[in-house]
Amino acid sequence: QVQLVESGGGLVQAGGSLRLSCAASRTILRLNDMAWYRQAPGKQREFVARITPSGFTNYADSLKGRFTISRDSAKNTMYLQMNSLKPEDTANYYCNQFPGKLPWGQGTQVTVSS
Repeated sequence: QVQLVESGGGLVQAGGSLRLSCAASRTILRLNDMAWYRQAPGKQREFVARITPSGFTNYADSLKGRFTISRDSAKNTMYLQMNSLKPEDTANYYCNQFPGKLPWGQGTQVTVSS
């Protein structure tokens, strides 16, 4: 059973940075497109960024230039570096396959204060 564990969230002021981590219980990161998603209160879960096994990346249009997705397959860990954070980035952030086929983890909460 694949488990995804997100970490690294927290409270940060607008303009600050955070790095999120996603640990997978198997070598799933090596073989599958993986992605970060987020869900703000009262809103649907939305796509943030994707990375393929070959390292190709793409992002939600509104996030280009501020967020960077990366992967360390040897550590079975995926990352999301978030810079220049805005209050509208406040959400619970999740990792999953792209598309999201695996059971969802608890996510990690990111709160950006103005």
